Amino acid sequence: MADKLTSRERFLRMYQHREADRVPISDGPWWTTVARWKREGMPENMNYIDYFELDHVFSVGSDNSPRYERKTVEDTEDYVIYTTQWGTTQKEWKKQSSTPEFLDFTVKNRESWQDAKNRMTPSRDRIDWEYLKNNYRKARDVQGAWIIGGLWFGFDITHSWFVGTERVLMAMVEDPEWCFDMFNRELDVSLAALDMIWDEGYHFDEVNWPDDMGYKNNLFFSVNKYIELLKPLHKKVIDWAHQKGVYVRLHSCGDITPLVPHFYEIGLDCLNPLEVKAGMNPVELKKKYGDKMTFHGGINAVLWTDKDAITEEIKRVLPVMKENGGYIFASDHSIPDAVSLENFRHIISLVKTLGSYE
Repeated sequence: MADKLTSRERFLRMYQHREADRVPISDGPWWTTVARWKREGMPENMNYIDYFELDHVFSVGSDNSPRYERKTVEDTEDYVIYTTQWGTTQKEWKKQSSTPEFLDFTVKNRESWQDAKNRMTPSRDRIDWEYLKNNYRKARDVQGAWIIGGLWFGFDITHSWFVGTERVLMAMVEDPEWCFDMFNRELDVSLAALDMIWDEGYHFDEVNWPDDMGYKNNLFFSVNKYIELLKPLHKKVIDWAHQKGVYVRLHSCGDITPLVPHFYEIGLDCLNPLEVKAGMNPVELKKKYGDKMTFHGGINAVLWTDKDAITEEIKRVLPVMKENGGYIFASDHSIPDAVSLENFRHIISLVKTLGSYE
């Protein structure tokens, strides 16, 4: 293949299970990882995607929250405590990358949910039109980016950012109708916004959402609960997107192997991040489902600090995953700040060599 492809052309061929010039490379370093790379020689004013010549993606989305008041409660040298539009009170550390600590929630039961639900109605002011106006055309026409329509709904969003983990897991057993109502409302407001964005001419190539349903070697809930409460909504997204000619990618951390046959059945186009350290096996998934599903990730992030170990892992996994297209290179979650600039440069060089179809 003589000509270098754009990121959009590269992604598209992977989703079509066709060969490209090389596999796309799309990963997310922590902000502290990028800071480390700059200390180690990456130019201060340069984006890591351009520096390493990775693939450009551009996301469009909206705020589908109840829009509770956002305010700072406490701000110190080391951390900040604040409230969010989802009604949570969170503590976040300033000098290290980490998930926030959740201190309190506004929505704790059906009654408080009803107030939140009444606030969650579709409207144009939930979309940053100025951002789209100023950035969409550059991403599409200049960078040749793959455009993603972002959704925000489901188990992970609700337990992590809205209602609380223990509360949601208990409700899935004791009051599943309430859980489904929350998941569905989140999705409906999100889809309504993407419809507005699409109708204004800001088209996207893929819809994507995060719904972490597993942890190490297991699911957070049974397969039957997935079938009851989440599978109908995942299918709703897939049907909606496919009617527009748009692909669908799900991000779900943990060992979600028991759910993959259900994703395959309802027509999911791509699965990410294939968390090896939690128990996922990308090579086996490729062999079983690679005729229709594209896979994104699956390279154990634990090994990225050891040049020899990560070299052997990429040599083992990448040639299988890239067969007949259907693969996007990434770690099995994100790039931690233990990964040096030298190691990442080595990894990307190796991937561009082994991931080539020429």
